[in-house]
Formats: sequence, C-alpha cells, structure tokens
Amino acid sequence: MEATIQFRQNTASADEIARHLSCCDSSFVPPLSSRVDISQYASKIAQAAERFEAYVDGELIGLVAAYCNDRINAVAYITSVSVLASWSGKGVATQLLDTCIALARNSGMQRIDLEVGSENESAIALYAKKGFHSTSNDPPFLTLSLKLTA
Repeated sequence: MEATIQFRQNTASADEIARHLSCCDSSFVPPLSSRVDISQYASKIAQAAERFEAYVDGELIGLVAAYCNDRINAVAYITSVSVLASWSGKGVATQLLDTCIALARNSGMQRIDLEVGSENESAIALYAKKGFHSTSNDPPFLTLSLKLTA
C-alpha cells in the first residue's frame, strides 16, 4: 500500500522544520548549513513565513516556505523549497509550489522571487517548468522570478 501524503499549511513547529532541513541539508547546493544556522533559520520560518507542508505518517517530508508580507512592492519571496530525498521526483515540491503560488497571487502579490544554487539543475528545471525566469546571476546563486500578473 502506498503512503498517503497529507498537505497542510502553517502547522510545522520550529523543531520539525529544523529536523526536516537538517535531513535535506545535502540536497541544497551549496549545503544549507554552510550558509545559515539551521535551528535559527527554522525558528524564523516558523515565526514569519507562510509554510506549505507535506507529511507522511506524521513526518514532515516536504516544505515550501515563503514571505508574502511585502505589500509595498507586492513581491513574495520563497526562502526554502525542500523534499526528503526518498520523496524527490514524486511531485511533492510541485504541489507545494503550486499552493504557494496560488496563495501569493490571491494575496495580491505581483511577483515571486527566489534564489537557487546555480549548480542545482533539478531545482532550476522545476522552477523553469513553473514559469520562473532568471533575473540575476550572482554565483553561486541565481535569482529567479515569476510574474503573477498579466
């Protein structure tokens, strides 16, 4: 029997987020732990970000975290997209991103920005499939944007 994925919003605790990000650390290019203190980053996400979560049997397997609070510029910012390696390629990130994009659009955001490691080909391909385009290249990162208005 295949495991059932439960999609939720804003339910994960800072500890759950930290555990999840630690498990996904090596999937980030460069590794997340080389750029941030994962525990502090997880706390910030839990307190301030919109969180789109995927759970299987009570375990957080996927997370998209975004800030949708820049009302002046109407720009949302996706700070993290992560899926456990064992669930990679199964559409989890796609579904979480779709939900995030819909919320940003419905919240009046005109654009979503994110940064991705310029060597992270699978993530770049996913974002391109969703319509994101490169707006700057500052190695080792690319900034990608998705316009939400016509």
